[in-house]
Amino acid sequence: MPGGIGPGQRDARLENVLESYFVAMTHTTLIQASELLAHLTDPDWIVFDVRHDLFSPRTGIDAWCAGHIPGAHFLPLDEALSGAKTGHNGRHPLPERASLVAILAGMGVGRNSQVVVCDDHGGMFAARLWWLLRWLGHANVAVLDGGIRAWVQAGGTLDRNPPATRAWGDLTDRPSLVGTVTAQHILSNLHSRNLLVVDARSADRFRGENENLDPVAGHIPGACNRPIARNLDEQGRFRSAKELREEFEAILGDIPMDRVVMQCGSGVTACHNLLALEIAGLPGASLYPGSWSEWCADPARPVERTAG
Repeated sequence: MPGGIGPGQRDARLENVLESYFVAMTHTTLIQASELLAHLTDPDWIVFDVRHDLFSPRTGIDAWCAGHIPGAHFLPLDEALSGAKTGHNGRHPLPERASLVAILAGMGVGRNSQVVVCDDHGGMFAARLWWLLRWLGHANVAVLDGGIRAWVQAGGTLDRNPPATRAWGDLTDRPSLVGTVTAQHILSNLHSRNLLVVDARSADRFRGENENLDPVAGHIPGACNRPIARNLDEQGRFRSAKELREEFEAILGDIPMDRVVMQCGSGVTACHNLLALEIAGLPGASLYPGSWSEWCADPARPVERTAG
C-alpha cells in the first residue's frame, strides 16, 4: 500500500516504542525508597542487601537476618562480590565474571531485571554491586538512596523471612559499560602523567597518618584525594547532581573523563565516587580495582606521604 505501514514496520515501531518506554522506566544510578515501595512486588524487580563491616565481616549477614527489605537477597562482599586473593592483588579483587553471572542469575536476575542494591553505610558497599553489574554489561541497577534507614523512614517494613525462590534468570556476560586500569597502567602513569588518579579514602589515610586496614600507609604518588563522605548530605543521602558536578569539576579541571581513574583502599569505595560521577552527569572514569591494597603489596612500587 503506497504511503501505508506494513506489518513488519508496525512490529518494528511497536518494538521501538516498548523499548523506549522500558528504558525510560529503568533506574541506573539512584532510586528513592518511595519508588522502591511502589515496585517491590514487580516480578522484574529484585533487591540485594550487601551490608558489610570491613572490621567484622559477619555484621552484614547478622543484620540481614535481624531484618531486611522484604524479598531482598543477601550477598556477602568478601565471597560473592570479590575474587580469590593471592597476596598481590588486593583485599577485594574482582570476582570471576562467569561466577558472578551464575550467582546473580541463580537468584533470578535476568537481562531486563531492575536491580536495586542497599546497605546501611550510605551506599559505600551498595555501589560495589552497582559497578559490578555495569561491569557485566547490565545497566538497570540502582542504589537505594539512604539505604535501610531511608526505607524505614518511608514506611517500609523489615522482614526476617528468606526471599522466595525465583526461576533462573537469563543474565549473561555482555560488553562492559565501565573501564578498568591495572597496576601497570598506574605505574606507567608515574612518568607520563596522562591519567588523573583520585583516591576515595579518608584524608588521614591518604596522607599516611593513619592506616588500619593495609600494611603500608600513604598513597600512590601523584594521586589527589576526594573522600567519599563528600558525596553525602547530613542524612546520608547523595547530594544533588549540581553540587556533585561542581565539586568534581573543581578537582578534574579540563581533563577528559576517559583519563580519570578512581581508586581507594581495595576497589570497593572508589565505586561510590564513580556512582557520584554518574549522578553528576560526568560518566566515563575508570576504576583501578586493586587500588591501594594491591599497590602497596609490592615494595618496589613507590609510596607518597603528605603532611596534614
